[in-house]
Amino acid sequence: MTRATLQDDAGSAPVDGLPHEDLGTFADTKSSASAAAAGRFPWAALLIMALMGFLLIATETMPAGLLPQIAAGLDITEGTAGQFVSAYALGTVLAAMPAIAMTRGMRRKPVFIIGVLGFLAANLITAFSTDIMLSLGARLLAGAFSGVLWGMIAGYARRITAAEHAGRSLSVASLGTPVGLAVGTPFGSWLGTTFDWRWSFGVLSILTIITVLLAVFLVPDAPGQQAATRVPLVRVFGIPGVAVVLAVIVSWMLGHNILYTYVGSYLRAANLPLSVDVALVVFGAAAIAGIAVTGAVIDKALRRLVLLSLESFIAAGVVFIVGSASAVVVITAIVLWGIAFGGAAAQLQTAISTASGENADVANSMLGVAFNLAIFAAGVAGAVVISNFDGLVLPVVMAGLAAVALFTAVAGRRTAFPM
Repeated sequence: MTRATLQDDAGSAPVDGLPHEDLGTFADTKSSASAAAAGRFPWAALLIMALMGFLLIATETMPAGLLPQIAAGLDITEGTAGQFVSAYALGTVLAAMPAIAMTRGMRRKPVFIIGVLGFLAANLITAFSTDIMLSLGARLLAGAFSGVLWGMIAGYARRITAAEHAGRSLSVASLGTPVGLAVGTPFGSWLGTTFDWRWSFGVLSILTIITVLLAVFLVPDAPGQQAATRVPLVRVFGIPGVAVVLAVIVSWMLGHNILYTYVGSYLRAANLPLSVDVALVVFGAAAIAGIAVTGAVIDKALRRLVLLSLESFIAAGVVFIVGSASAVVVITAIVLWGIAFGGAAAQLQTAISTASGENADVANSMLGVAFNLAIFAAGVAGAVVISNFDGLVLPVVMAGLAAVALFTAVAGRRTAFPM
C-alpha cells in the first residue's frame, strides 16, 4: 500500500468520491463532501466535537475532586467513592474496541448522536442515584460511551475535512482535552463543593444536551468504513506503526499522569506557595497554546513535532527537578510541560490514523484504551512512589518515561512517524 493510499484511507479523502448510493439521503453529507472538496474548514462541527471532548474529560476526572462530598452523600467511604473514577476507566477499556469494531461500518453521525445520548443518560442516572451500585453501573456505562466517542472522533473529524487540513482538524477537535483539564475539572469540583456534588453532574448533563442539539444541526454526516477495507481487531494491532504509536502513548501518558495526578505531593514536598488549582489552570492554559502550535504545523512536520514535544516534556521534568526551590522556575516548568503535552492527543491520533488507514476508528479506540490504562497505572505507580519517597521524585519518573517514549518514537521512524 502506498503512502498516498494510506493518506486517503485514513479518512481524509473527500467523501464525494464514493458511489452515489453510499452517500445516503442525508443532505448534510453532500454539503460535507462539497466543503471537503472545496477545502473549506468545518470549524463549527469540529468545535462541537471539541465541546464533547471537554465533557468527556471533565466527567472522567471531576469525581477525584469531590470524593468527600460523594462519600457523605451516598454514605460510603472515600475509597469506595474513588471507584467512580475506576469504574469509568474500566468501562472505556472494556467497551471501546469491541463497540468501535461493531459500528465502524455505520454512518458516523447517527453513531455519534447515539453515543452522546447514551453518555447523557449515564450522567443523569449518576446525578439522581442514591444507590452506590447503580451509581457505579452508571459510571461504567458513561465510560463505555466515552470510549466509543473517543474512538470515532478522530476518524470522523478527518472524514469531514479536506485532506490538506486533516491534521489541523484533529488539533481543533482535540481542544476539549486541555480545556477540560484546565477549566472543567476545577469548576466541577468548585460547584460540587459549594452546592452539592450532584449539581456537578447536573450541569454536565445540561451542557451535553446543548452539545447533542448543536450536533444534530451543525455536524455533517460521513460514511462508515467500507466492508472490503475492514481488518479484524487483532490484525489492526499488527498493522505496521500501530503498535509503535501505542507504545509511545503508554509511556508518554504514564509519565504525564504520574505527575499530573500527584502534583499536589510535588508542590508540598517542594514547600512552594503554589496551590494545586493554580498549577492546573496554568498547565491547562499552556496546553491550549501547545494545541495552537500543533495545529499550525502538524500537516507539514508531524515527526519533528512529536520529537520536539517529547524533548520539551523531558526538559520540563528536568526543570522540575533542579528548580524545585523556586516558585517562578516551577511555574516556568509547568508552562513548558503544558505546551509540550497540549498537542500530544492530536499528534498521536494523526500518527495512528495515518498508520492504520481505513481502520483508523478501531486504531483510535485502541489509543483510548491505552490512554485509560496509563491513567490507571499512573494512579497505582504514583501511589507507590510517594509512599516510599517524597513528591520530588515524581518528575524524575516523568522525565524517564518520556525518554522511553522519545526513544520509541525515534526507532519507529519508518512506520509510525515517517515524516
